[in-house]
Amino acid sequence: MTIHPLRPSDPPALRPGQERPDTTTAYDSTWAEQPDASAPEGLDRLMGQDGKIYVVLAVVLLIWIGVVALLYRTDRQIDELERRVDRSISEDE
Repeated sequence: MTIHPLRPSDPPALRPGQERPDTTTAYDSTWAEQPDASAPEGLDRLMGQDGKIYVVLAVVLLIWIGVVALLYRTDRQIDELERRVDRSISEDE
């Protein structure tokens, strides 16, 4: 079996009945035709201007910190009450 080198000017060998795929158009339509970035609408536009979105994020963060602090404080109070109940039960016996 003899293998002949391909010259750069030779077209690629295709099987009978096979068309050469045009790969450039397939990828061009995928990558080049990206939708334009549209201007923000509605709430995005309202919150994006003047940094209002950061104010909203700060308020939400403060609320979460408050909820966590409340849960921590309540847990400590429950622990103290449990210790008192255990002490009073042990003194009664």
